[in-house]
Amino acid sequence: MRRLPAVTQDSMTPEQRDLFGKITSGPRSKGRNAMDFIDRDGGLIGPFNAYLYTPGIGDAAQTLAGRLRFESSLPGDLREIAIMAVGQHWQADYEFYAHAKVARNEGVDEDTIEAVRQGRAPKDPRHAAIAAFVWEMLAERKVSDAAYAAAHAILGDQGMVELVLLAGCYCMVSANLNVFRPPFPDGVDRPFGSV
Repeated sequence: MRRLPAVTQDSMTPEQRDLFGKITSGPRSKGRNAMDFIDRDGGLIGPFNAYLYTPGIGDAAQTLAGRLRFESSLPGDLREIAIMAVGQHWQADYEFYAHAKVARNEGVDEDTIEAVRQGRAPKDPRHAAIAAFVWEMLAERKVSDAAYAAAHAILGDQGMVELVLLAGCYCMVSANLNVFRPPFPDGVDRPFGSV
């Protein structure tokens, strides 16, 4: 059950309306319309309803996530492996569900998605290196030289910075989702069975 009441379009302040427009437009909205961002209670889906409670900070959060997703040098499949690895670590149903959909669009196969969901190394060595790096960073709060070298060989210096920022940002998103419990889409199985 959601912990924050839905901020509906008819009750938004001008600042909330402005943030609503930013969230429902731009690259995030490709192939979607504004109504695709509305949950069954009339609030924004996923983490976005919470952002409306503090529009200035919410805007910064959604801007950072958007830049890491749409302006990063990380290849789409590796970006989504990293985000799903964060979701798996946090057991964040909505996070994993949403980014498994994006991962499929980035060419990630079902066996790989399922391996990450279960916390297992994917077969593709590039995917395995990125998932292992993220899981080690989150579990140990640091990474070994071996995990760093494996990911660095794929991403280089800039990519490593973006990977660490991406994982940190999606930890924030996962915390938001796990704490505030926005509605999960009807008729969809939860990846981790959380409530």
